[in-house]
Amino acid sequence: MQVVARRTLRDFWERQPRAEIPLRGWYTIVSHAQWQGPADVKTMFGTTVDFVGDNRLIFDVGGNKFRLVVHVAYAYRRVLIKFVGTHAEYDRIDPETV
Repeated sequence: MQVVARRTLRDFWERQPRAEIPLRGWYTIVSHAQWQGPADVKTMFGTTVDFVGDNRLIFDVGGNKFRLVVHVAYAYRRVLIKFVGTHAEYDRIDPETV
């Protein structure tokens, strides 16, 4: 999958250095994935991923210390990063509209 807006991840881990290793790991896994649909994502990430409307996914990263909201275009093999933040920051957003 092509991960769009990787800089968003980098900007976040520069503010939150503890997030760098888990986010780099997530990026590596996803950039090598070949998801055909939500079932492939669930198989790969299990309980650390949730699904909301409009092909948006919420990942628990770094032992649930951080949250990542992405939009997936399965047909185009693209993952667009919509939000990355701490659990507390995530609680203040609506993942369906961010």
